[in-house]
Amino acid sequence: MRPAAVLFDCDGVIVDSEPTTDRVIAANLTRHGLPMDPDGVRSLFRGGTMFGVADAARTRGANLGEGWVDAVYAEVFDALAAGTPLIEGITGVLDALDAAAIPYAVGSNGPHRKMAITLGQHPALHDRLRGRIYSREDVARPKPAADLYLYAANRIGAEPSRCIVIEDSATGARAARAAGMRCLGYAPHDDGAALAAVGARPFRHMDELPALLGL
Repeated sequence: MRPAAVLFDCDGVIVDSEPTTDRVIAANLTRHGLPMDPDGVRSLFRGGTMFGVADAARTRGANLGEGWVDAVYAEVFDALAAGTPLIEGITGVLDALDAAAIPYAVGSNGPHRKMAITLGQHPALHDRLRGRIYSREDVARPKPAADLYLYAANRIGAEPSRCIVIEDSATGARAARAAGMRCLGYAPHDDGAALAAVGARPFRHMDELPALLGL
């Protein structure tokens, strides 16, 4: 059955922002007493919030001041502004959804400013998403709570049980499951086992997605 709506995560699903973000966070934590490489950041923190990164890093011995989240976001924003490509094939997915008259929205654990920087580099795509970009800043609890995806579904007038979520992290897949939504897990670099373990159906290439959505 075709979905009533499709809800996309942003980082790693629409924009290829995660390698840059992971690199900046790794360098920053290393400077603050917690040696870390981008792979370590990805495995520990993927899909979470920067506040969660701060809490976890402190428990591992990082010396982070009270203003760390704002400071690291400033570094991340500068790096992303230098150039953040789209995920290959995502424009074709949105074209197929438009052709089928299926609404879609974005729900991200990142702040609105981050999405304005990354999506804003791609004006045509940013324009077609305008008014349908939602952040953990809009709800009480971030992913893996259900709040963000339930909020997005409500805002676009879709029954949650008939929505499909596109995610690349176990955190996001758990949020979809908590919201009672089917999840397709984008796993371009591995077999998607971590996503499958929390109920997502993994896929490797965006050009597979229209068929998986029943289009």
